[in-house]
Amino acid sequence: MTQPAAMTPMSKEMQDCVEACMAAHTMCEETMSCCLQMGGQSQMQIMRALMDCSETTRMCADMMMRRSPMSQEMCAMCARACDMCAEACMSMPDDQQMMRCAEACRRCAEMCRAMAGARM
Repeated sequence: MTQPAAMTPMSKEMQDCVEACMAAHTMCEETMSCCLQMGGQSQMQIMRALMDCSETTRMCADMMMRRSPMSQEMCAMCARACDMCAEACMSMPDDQQMMRCAEACRRCAEMCRAMAGARM
């Protein structure tokens, strides 16, 4: 007798992806706080990318943890949001917070792309 999907332990790859999503979510939230302190109109595009990435990574992690049948599609969308956020953060290469955020987003994008192509 097979167990329902919710009873099956998450694979190491899925656990790592959930952790990468949560790390990117946290980093985006911290970076938004920094951006708000800086102000300026040029920050608006970066803020939008950070907000989209923050929400998408959190939702993606949640969906994987509950074994949603839509997890693969969500991982693909999450990878795109993370790529866009990393690119936006790279527009400020002298800002260490932005560079840390871009790195977390790139890692998450890579792992989400792998999960999007994996059988869950």
